[in-house]
Amino acid sequence: MFGRKKIEDAAPAAEEDVPAGKGRPTPRRRDAEARNKRPLVPTDRRAARREQRAKYAEARERMNQAMVTGDDQHMPAQHRGPVRRYLRDFVDARWNLGEMFLPIAALIVLIMLSASFLPIPPDVVLIAFYSLYIVVFIALADAIILAVRLRKRARVKFGTDRVGRGVLMYVVMRAFQLRRTRLPKPQVTRGSFPS
Repeated sequence: MFGRKKIEDAAPAAEEDVPAGKGRPTPRRRDAEARNKRPLVPTDRRAARREQRAKYAEARERMNQAMVTGDDQHMPAQHRGPVRRYLRDFVDARWNLGEMFLPIAALIVLIMLSASFLPIPPDVVLIAFYSLYIVVFIALADAIILAVRLRKRARVKFGTDRVGRGVLMYVVMRAFQLRRTRLPKPQVTRGSFPS
């Protein structure tokens, strides 16, 4: 109503007479839109699902390999970066009391369970029960002190803005894991602390 009147028959003749700068006529809008349309749902869903599963499996394999080799580029986001590598290397270089928690706890639970069918005095069971709590508190205190000291060292080395949140929990959780079961795998030997 308010626009120009479209003359569709005259447009192709005008386009053919005057060569465009790009060597071809500008495509019509509906033709360009039709060319760019893709179905939201693929025509062969099974093949698309297989392809997507293969892509995810490849990404998972690459991530698992990075967790073993220490490749920072393909690691999950929570383990990536020089700050996290520094924290991991420092925790892996020292003996942590938290590492001993699981074996000691398994031994104490075994003593407590075997008291029902073996002649173990009740005092030994009670001492084992309280010693489990003592081991937990000592290992937790050691891990928290380590985490606070490491956060200070990392802030001095990398700057306050690079050392983000979650450092304390990251260090504590790594200190409580057995060295063989840690992921990413330890990249340093015991006693070789990062500078």
